[in-house]
Formats: sequence, structure tokens, C-alpha cells
Amino acid sequence: MSAITNFSSLLLAARAQALPQRLLFAFCQRRLHDDHSAQEAARFAAGDGGVLQPVLCVDKTPAELSDFATLAAAADALDHSWQLVFVAAIDSQNGTDAEAPLKRMVQTIQSGGDVGRYLAFNREGELLQFL
Repeated sequence: MSAITNFSSLLLAARAQALPQRLLFAFCQRRLHDDHSAQEAARFAAGDGGVLQPVLCVDKTPAELSDFATLAAAADALDHSWQLVFVAAIDSQNGTDAEAPLKRMVQTIQSGGDVGRYLAFNREGELLQFL
């Protein structure tokens, strides 16, 4: 299997799996936490720092998705404030429910946990890397 380098290659990889997949999406915005300092506010205004807050979550099968632009437009119709989207995949054999894994994903993001296990894309559909 080739590496995932963009949203199209993510869809191809998900469709190529032996077991049916569900893709979990957490659309997030960057914001300041409530008790931020003046220094943190200045960094945030300069485009650095802040915390990630999920604003919209959804799960889809790869067959329900055609491209990133269509997914982004659907998300914008519900909440235009998102700045990046995290993606995870789960096996959906035997009708596996995506609710619990999606909740864990959101909790990980909200708590500042390890988001390195998820793929992330910006609003333009470009793959992001977290160091």
C-alpha cells in the first residue's frame, strides 16, 4: 500500500482495506483558553498557540465521500468556523458503532492528548504534520 499524502490517497487506502471502514472526522477551530495571559493572546494573534476545540464531528464510509471539497462544503453548511479536520479510520465490520471511537477522538483533542495518531487536513485539504 502506498503512503497517504492527500485526501484522495486516504480514500483509496480506506477503500482498499480488507474490512469495511468508517472514517471519523473531528472538525476543529483554534481558540484561546478562557484564562489566557496577555502574552498568550499576543502569540495567538500572531498565528501561534491556542487550543483546539472540536466544533463538528461526523463519521462516513469511504463510499459516501467523493473528495475533500465536497466534505468541506458539507461541514461549512453546518459550522463555518472550523480550521482543520482530524481523521481516523475504524473497521466497521458487523455494523460497528462509530459513536464511542468518535467520542474518544474528541476527548483526546479537547484534553490536548496525542493527536499524532490521527491524520489532519487544513481547510484547503492539505495534509498537516504535527511535530
